[in-house]
Amino acid sequence: MARVVCVHGMGQQVQGEDRLRSVWWPALSDGLRRAGAKGLVAEPDVAVGFYGDLFRPAGQFLAAGDPPYTAGDVEDGFERELLAAWWQAAAESDPGVVAPDGDGTLAATPRSVQAALRALSGSKFFANLALRAVVADLKQVRAYLTDQQVREQARGRVMAQIGPDTRVVVAHSLGSVVAYEALCALPQHGVRALVTIGSPLGIRNLVFDRLQPAPAGTGKELRGTWPGGEQLAWTNLAGAGDVVALVKDLRPLFGERQRSAMLSNGVHAHDATSYLTDELCGKAIAKGLA
Repeated sequence: MARVVCVHGMGQQVQGEDRLRSVWWPALSDGLRRAGAKGLVAEPDVAVGFYGDLFRPAGQFLAAGDPPYTAGDVEDGFERELLAAWWQAAAESDPGVVAPDGDGTLAATPRSVQAALRALSGSKFFANLALRAVVADLKQVRAYLTDQQVREQARGRVMAQIGPDTRVVVAHSLGSVVAYEALCALPQHGVRALVTIGSPLGIRNLVFDRLQPAPAGTGKELRGTWPGGEQLAWTNLAGAGDVVALVKDLRPLFGERQRSAMLSNGVHAHDATSYLTDELCGKAIAKGLA
């Protein structure tokens, strides 16, 4: 089994295991080099926990791999709430984004959703994403967190890649939620380092409160389950302008054993490779391999 398992994020439905590994591996290797740990792992020892095809509509081969979504396809409830949160975060980190009015929620009208999507299209973070891709990402996050069948299938894909030799799990974006839950479901695993990058795990109500297993406690004392034993070191890296990683510091939700750090990823704030090439990411991975 692989020594390092990588778990991708949202928007990868037209990719595959080998394709993603060909992109992640050079960046991961560069991060190890920055950390002075080049050579600790070889490409054959790296695997990808791939679940993106679960979100690919059967028999539809569109240019961007997504159905032709419009603002009218953003559903009430979870999808509107997450879109509103992204809009608020983008406005706070990007002066070019008009801030939403009111309490941060979206009225149940297509016009308010269109306003949110229009504002995000002018942001640095979402500038290269088509509208239908943004809506598709919303639907992927909602599907994982509200559809138990999808959740178990995605989680199972990742669990299947984690074996006795696996020492490091690196997980990006929505994949950090999948990987976290997979490790919680494997209490006897030997993983020594969990590295979450661009993670939405800290978003209360929408993500954190929906985790499996459910967080324990109440109010400010609510805490998520630790995803391993005493040997596990968990490092969370969040880009300063990463809208998906709304909550940068996960320690208040998972305890002081968790380590959180802020990175400067430039205009590619949420890109997985921007995280992987950073020295702090390389050090976190190296610690699990040493």
